[in-house]
Amino acid sequence: MPATSDDLTAVDPMDRSLHEQGPPHELFARLRGGCPVHPGTGPDGHRFWSVTRDEDVTAVSKDPATFSNHRGGIFLHPDQVAPLDFLRQVLLFKDPPEHRNYRRILASVFTPKAIAAMEDTVRAVVTDVIDGVVERGRADLARDIAVPVPLRVLAGLLGIPDDDVDQLDDWTHQIERAQQSDEPAGATAVFGEMVGYLHQQIERQMAAGGDTLVTRLSGAEVDGQRLAPEEILTFFGLLVFAGNDTTRNTIATGTLALLAHDQWSTLRDRPEIVPQAVEEILRWTSVVKYFARTATCDTEIEGQPIAEGEKVVTWFSSASRDGDLNEDPDRFDVTREKPQHRAFGGGGPHACLGNQLARLELRVLFEELPRRLPDLALDGDPVYLDSNWAHALTSLPVRFSPGPRTA
Repeated sequence: MPATSDDLTAVDPMDRSLHEQGPPHELFARLRGGCPVHPGTGPDGHRFWSVTRDEDVTAVSKDPATFSNHRGGIFLHPDQVAPLDFLRQVLLFKDPPEHRNYRRILASVFTPKAIAAMEDTVRAVVTDVIDGVVERGRADLARDIAVPVPLRVLAGLLGIPDDDVDQLDDWTHQIERAQQSDEPAGATAVFGEMVGYLHQQIERQMAAGGDTLVTRLSGAEVDGQRLAPEEILTFFGLLVFAGNDTTRNTIATGTLALLAHDQWSTLRDRPEIVPQAVEEILRWTSVVKYFARTATCDTEIEGQPIAEGEKVVTWFSSASRDGDLNEDPDRFDVTREKPQHRAFGGGGPHACLGNQLARLELRVLFEELPRRLPDLALDGDPVYLDSNWAHALTSLPVRFSPGPRTA
C-alpha cells in the first residue's frame, strides 16, 4: 500500500494502478476502519467522497431523493461514455418517480416465472458453448465461454439474429474501453450505431410479431401506462451492455476464484450447493466496483458534511467484504451458508432488475462446467482488465482432459 494508516486521505482508491489484479481489498479494509468517508478529486476538478462501509453504501443506495443518479450520472465524469443528456434516457440514470413508473412496466415482463421458464434455453446455450471447446483440452475461458454464454442468451431473449452476436460483443468492448478512457464521451459514436441497429430490430420484430422481449415490452401496460418506442430502445441498449458485461465478468472471475482457492472439486462433487456457491461467487467478485451518485442537498455521512452537487462513490466491492455483512469476509468458501453481498447494488430502487436472469445463467453454467470439465485447471496467468470500475478478466487460460461433445 502506498500510504500508512496515518495518511489514508492521501490514497486515491480510483488510482487504476491499485486495481491491476482486481479490487484493492486491503486498502478498502483500511478505509472502512479508518476513513470510511474518503475525500477525492474527480476528473472535472470537483471533490467527491468514497464510501466503503456496507451500512453507508446501502444507505446512499436507498435514498435517491438525497443521492441522485439522474443529476450527474453513475460515473465520476458525467459524460464518461456518452453525453449525460443521452444517458438520462436509460433506466439506470433515472430517479423516482419517473424511474419507478418505468421500472414497474419492465418488471411486469421480467417476472420470476418468465425467467424460470428460460432454464432449458440457457442450458442449451451453455451445453453448446462447452461443446465448442470440450474436445480441445485447452481454452481461454474468459473469451471462449464467459463471453458467448450471456451474449447468446441475451440475443435469443431480444430476438437478435445469431449472425449479429459478434457485432453486439464488439459494441460492448468499445463501451468498456470508453469507460476506462480519460477522454469523456468516447462511446458516443458506438451508441449511435447501436441505436440505429436496435431501431431496425424493433421495427422488424414489431412487424413480424412473435414472442420476444421487444414484443412483450411493447404490449406491457401498468396502470394505463405503456413504454414509448424510444424507451424500449434505451432499455434494449442497456441490456446489450450491462446484461452481457456483468454476467460474463462474473463467470470469468468466479472460475478463477474457484481454481485459485481449490474449490473446483467441491463444486464438482457437490452440485447441490451450486445455488449458494453462486451467491458466494457474486460476493467475492462483485464485478461492478462502484456507482457514483450526486448529492441533491447539503447532507452528511458518518458525520462528514457532503455539499450539494458533490458526488458520493459507493464501493460495492468493498461493501461485499465488510465484516458487518459476513463473518470472516476474506475467506472464499462455496459452502458458506447464505452469503450476503452487494454485487447487484446496495438495494433501493436501482437494485439490478436482471439479477434473476444473471443468477439463472450462473447457476446453470456452474452446474455444467464442473460436470463436463471435472479436472479444469489454470494453464497460464489471468489477464485483468485495466479498470477501476469493472472487476474483469480479458484472458483466463485453462486446460482439462478432452471429453466428448453431447449427443
